[in-house]
Amino acid sequence: MSRRNRGFLVAGLLLALLIAGVGSYYASSSPDGLEWSAEEEGFGSTAEDSATAGSPLADYAVDGVDDGRLSGGLAGVIGVAVTLALAGGLTLVLRRRTGAAPGAGDLADAPGAPVAADRAG
Repeated sequence: MSRRNRGFLVAGLLLALLIAGVGSYYASSSPDGLEWSAEEEGFGSTAEDSATAGSPLADYAVDGVDDGRLSGGLAGVIGVAVTLALAGGLTLVLRRRTGAAPGAGDLADAPGAPVAADRAG
């Protein structure tokens, strides 16, 4: 991987972590559209907890962290890290399955590219 690409990826990762960690500090505490609609229509009290309500990252917070804003920021950072790890792992697995080597899509192999005899002359 070129130095330029590596720098771009690191900058993107840092930006995603910054938005997840700091941006969640400013996230609205108001209910989302579905909860708001349920309350407006009068059936909001019938809602039940989901099966994952007791999980460590339930309700966009980290279980055991008392500061709400810090808890939300940590949950965002963890979410970004898990998503990038899964996407990266999936990319590696799929790249190996197809057998495509990095740089295999060279322009010389593109449709309409000159054949080897044309390039030699």
